[in-house]
Amino acid sequence: MSLNLEKQLEFYGSYHHTPFPQKANKAIHIVCVPMILMTSFLLGTNTPSLVPMPSWLIIPNLPPNLGTISTLVYATLYILMEPVAGGLLTPLLLAGTAYSKHLTHSYGATANYWALGFFVTSWIAQFVGHSVFEGRAPALLDNLVQALFLAPFFVWMEILFFFGYRPELKARVESAVEKEVEKYQKSKAKNSGAVVNGKANGKAI
Repeated sequence: MSLNLEKQLEFYGSYHHTPFPQKANKAIHIVCVPMILMTSFLLGTNTPSLVPMPSWLIIPNLPPNLGTISTLVYATLYILMEPVAGGLLTPLLLAGTAYSKHLTHSYGATANYWALGFFVTSWIAQFVGHSVFEGRAPALLDNLVQALFLAPFFVWMEILFFFGYRPELKARVESAVEKEVEKYQKSKAKNSGAVVNGKANGKAI
């Protein structure tokens, strides 16, 4: 997967770029994607430490379990893609994972059941959003790894763009996304026309 931020935002943005009220799909993503990410980290905190470390090196609630390691992988990727945005997001990811460990340690199975419920519900909402509002399959069906890693950062960049961060990048991405969406819609219309013509020819025969 390329670490070119602009190209990655163009890829993911082309799956979430339709007029109102279809923009509800983007709103669903802004709510559900962080929920999916953080519940995944929470479930990962149930594993034992995967890397032996002396106790004095372990940060409270952040032992090297699957949740913590996954958080560090995501954070590293985001910092490499965009140092400022990634650097701002990293403390939030680590804090969320530390709190997740606190929840699983304090409430055990109850925390896991709630997390699993939110996880499943958020995925269902994602697919409903694409089906009802976007009329296009989710990005993960085209590139699973790319979509799973990129989705949370796309949401984070959308939030930063809203507050005025890097307006020139926002403008370039939106322009490129519009072209990509237009190309997809033309291809879809062409394929639909070919199917209709094929059925018509079949009936004529």
